[in-house]
Amino acid sequence: MPGPTSTATAGPQEALALAERYRAAGGDPDVYGIQVEDGPEGVPRIVIRTRNADQADVTFRRQNTSVTTHLTTKEGASFKKGYFIDVFGPDGRLIHRMDARP
Repeated sequence: MPGPTSTATAGPQEALALAERYRAAGGDPDVYGIQVEDGPEGVPRIVIRTRNADQADVTFRRQNTSVTTHLTTKEGASFKKGYFIDVFGPDGRLIHRMDARP
């Protein structure tokens, strides 16, 4: 899926509020923005903004699992069609992108 390779470091107010709820529920303290947008073919796109520039796969997998679990259990999101996920680091550059469709 084509998409941005960089984004503004400041997230929209809704993304900041969602990340605050996520952190308050025990989520990764480095995550400061979470957006769920309409993606192609009705597949949601999750955008994460993090203060952690670590590009290690283990860091990404931990954030991916933690955020998607929070979104489904606490925010009522559904990922029946899968999802796309983009993670942007502290400088706004894309550090991870994944297509998680079944």
